[in-house]
Amino acid sequence: MAEVSESKVAILAAGDNPLAKSQLSCMNNIPPLIAPLPRDQVAIDADHLNLLSIFHFVGAGLACLGILFLMAHFAAMHFVFTNQALWQDQKQAPPPAAFFKIFIWFYLAMGLWLLASAVLNVLSGVFLRMRKFRTFSFVVAGINCVHIPIGTVLGIFTIVVLTRDSVRELYEATR
Repeated sequence: MAEVSESKVAILAAGDNPLAKSQLSCMNNIPPLIAPLPRDQVAIDADHLNLLSIFHFVGAGLACLGILFLMAHFAAMHFVFTNQALWQDQKQAPPPAAFFKIFIWFYLAMGLWLLASAVLNVLSGVFLRMRKFRTFSFVVAGINCVHIPIGTVLGIFTIVVLTRDSVRELYEATR
């Protein structure tokens, strides 16, 4: 039995429809796909790791800016809650002192969180440049995912890049 090519079967299936036959005959004239350009994966991985390192330093800087904002907010709230002259002509009494103490604990917790985040991001940026302590950078990437939205993007991209086999080989080569 003679073999029939798929294009001949399609033309036969098109029947007497001239439009279908012309479309099918055009499909046979598609040029072959061009081979992709060769990629130097080591250079690409090195570029990605250097970019991630820079963005970890930026994340640390943003955490420091967050600490400055927190300090300014604390100063403003301290001024409002402790200044008796502001509450003198008001219909309501000032909030109790315990209310501001709750804010102090919040400021301390957030300040410590931002400080730890800044230090961890600086260390991770240095370690990414040195191609050492890959697991540490994974942990910092997970912590960064909590810092919505910029930290989340940085954390996910860090995890994606560090899970590549070629990046793992880069880290093993520097041991």
